[in-house]
Amino acid sequence: MSKKIILTGDRPTGKLHLGHYVGSLENRLKLQEEEDTEMFIMIADQQALTDNADNPQKIIESVTEVALDYLAIGIDPNKTTIFLQSQIPQLPELMMYYMNLVSVSRLQRNPTVKQELKSKNFGESIPTGFFTYPISQAADITAFGATHVPVGEDQKPMIEQTREIVRDFNRIYNKEVLVEPEIVLPPKKQGRLVGIDGNGKMSKSLNNGIYLSDSPKEIQDKIMKMYTDPNHIRIEDPGQVEGNVVFTYLDIFDPNKEEVESLKEHYRRGGLGDVKLKRRLNDIMQDMLRPIRERREELAKDKEAIYKMLEEGSKKAEKVAAKTLAEVKEAMGINYFKK
Repeated sequence: MSKKIILTGDRPTGKLHLGHYVGSLENRLKLQEEEDTEMFIMIADQQALTDNADNPQKIIESVTEVALDYLAIGIDPNKTTIFLQSQIPQLPELMMYYMNLVSVSRLQRNPTVKQELKSKNFGESIPTGFFTYPISQAADITAFGATHVPVGEDQKPMIEQTREIVRDFNRIYNKEVLVEPEIVLPPKKQGRLVGIDGNGKMSKSLNNGIYLSDSPKEIQDKIMKMYTDPNHIRIEDPGQVEGNVVFTYLDIFDPNKEEVESLKEHYRRGGLGDVKLKRRLNDIMQDMLRPIRERREELAKDKEAIYKMLEEGSKKAEKVAAKTLAEVKEAMGINYFKK
């Protein structure tokens, strides 16, 4: 069986939350332990700067926060390569070659790009770096020969664009240099974790998340504010489970699935209060997040060690990217001074 190579990562624009854990981090822990699997996790600081160029300090500070979150949940740098995008100079050079294979109209048609441009409200002032993100992502993926890329449903168009670039490059230069990656989607039943306010996904920008680093009081306060059924005014009133964020979280995090189903039936017929449900969820979340938070606090005492880990991971990643770039330039015939 050929080796599976995974590339995944996050934009460092703040600490990571439960949405990240459910959407990707939990799966990375499983992938890390698989045989014949090599995983690269990229902290995409360059990509984060495309819409935060006027506030680089936010990105700089978030790099260590994201790295701390990785280590606290159990990502092991001895098994997984954690690196910084900005420290791999081969990535922008690969991107430059790929840009010649993609038209402006093709980028404009990318559904993910269209949606993200709309949500950012750039108007006519779209940063070029942000607009060309799909090409940058193709460079990231192909540099490490990734065979599999775990993404959410909304990122499918981005990976498809990478696959197009790979096919075009290999066809034009008549060499099978680049690997066409497979998209790995989360289980259908999982989806994206809704925010505590019930309005869309958990998001840093919407301030509706529970963070892996939150204190016990912060966790409790957020759970007690969670959106439930607005028509469930009195305990004896029948309540609606669908769209009730507390039940959404219990479905995901409560290990006793049978009891959750029993609670749903009770809530639907009336006689079960929201506070009781929220206390149950709070106990579950406190037990889950306590060891993560404690490990994180211990690791945060030695920031130098975090930077050392990132430096070593980036050096390892650069060696892999350099090999890919050399193969790309050879295929294109522009390795003029090769000895």
